[in-house]
Amino acid sequence: MAYIDFAQPLPAAGDGISLPAIRDRIKAVATGLSATNLSPMEWQIVRLARTDGRASLREPGRWSRIRALIFGPQPHFRLANGKLEALRRLAVEAWHEGFAVRPSAIADFQKAGFSEGQLETLLTAVNAERHNFKGIYA
Repeated sequence: MAYIDFAQPLPAAGDGISLPAIRDRIKAVATGLSATNLSPMEWQIVRLARTDGRASLREPGRWSRIRALIFGPQPHFRLANGKLEALRRLAVEAWHEGFAVRPSAIADFQKAGFSEGQLETLLTAVNAERHNFKGIYA
């Protein structure tokens, strides 16, 4: 149940609210959003990472090289851009593990130039989509 204390006076129009203060607040909010948001191309990589398996995170080993000799070359999952590859790797883990991603993946993500806010935005969005996806098909 909500509670509103009507005994406290409400601020009147013009009391303590100035146009420069509002403008500074809007700038702070806009700057914060740009620090936590991903570009459309980065969101596309996050969506595409949904179909990548955990095997795409491993380095090719001896068996994968032998398999490539027998069955031919397999799809290559790595991205050429290091920053986008760090994003893809974290997104693959987030799609499979939720918030329980490895600390080393988070460190690589931040070392690639992403912020803490972008990390939280990514993990929250992926987990919300995982929850919706499970709810539809469960």
